Amino acid sequence: MTHIFSTINLKGGVGKTTITVALADMFSGEFNKKVLVIDLDPQTNATVMLIGEDRWKELNNDGHTLAQLFKDALESSRNKFDFDQTLQKGVSNVSSVKTIDLLPSSLELIDIQEKLLKTDPGEYGTIRPIDILWRAVKDKVKQYDVVIVDCPPNLGKITQNGLRMSEAFIIPTIPDILSTYGIPQIISRVRGFSEEIANPIKPLGIVISKYQAISNVHRNMVTQLKQKHDGEPDNWPAVFDTQIRQANQISAAAEITQFSTLKQKWGGSFQEDFLQLTREIWEKLENNHD
Repeated sequence: MTHIFSTINLKGGVGKTTITVALADMFSGEFNKKVLVIDLDPQTNATVMLIGEDRWKELNNDGHTLAQLFKDALESSRNKFDFDQTLQKGVSNVSSVKTIDLLPSSLELIDIQEKLLKTDPGEYGTIRPIDILWRAVKDKVKQYDVVIVDCPPNLGKITQNGLRMSEAFIIPTIPDILSTYGIPQIISRVRGFSEEIANPIKPLGIVISKYQAISNVHRNMVTQLKQKHDGEPDNWPAVFDTQIRQANQISAAAEITQFSTLKQKWGGSFQEDFLQLTREIWEKLENNHD
């Protein structure tokens, strides 16, 4: 069975993309899963982390990114999107990690998002704007064990395309006021969207990122988030036990270079943190189908 989940937060800079890539690395390198990363964020950070800026530029210039898929939908006369040429195989920069594929993003998704908002749904014929991605990949994703959709920091049509194909989502966040402010909106809007499409999309939990144990703000916010879940378990997702600490090692892992092992890329203790988080997520995904 293929498990598909999205990563989302309405605020940028919370470690969302780093966590997306680290989870892909762990699912592939430690769990021997075949993984697909779908990068819907126009910042293209996951794409660049996985294939490098030069390769991304080549693909973008040739029209081999997800932007082309949405362009085709906006202009019904187009049919230029080629899944096989767009799909990048074996993209991890860790030589021992072999089973991560990528559907790359593009800066053009910023303008496309605006056009999707302004376009009459009738212009898509029988295709709803939220079905564009799912319609293109639904038969392809069956070959994967895990699909991770890196969503942009908003709840617009591009994000909805990612949620449309997801069974669940996680919310990476720094434990501070600004980073957690939008969590209630995410939960409410995704729940409404889930009801609209008659497809349950479960909040797997909140991932604490860039955690600083010496910070009173961070410690207090983690406590508050856990208390909110205990008080309103139907309205507030649980907080994952594993916390991803703030560290230069994790920032360095985003640099485009080659690594021999996951330990070399993420560092021993941080690799263990990501591994534990991956275990938690996998357990919840599996339980989601019980």
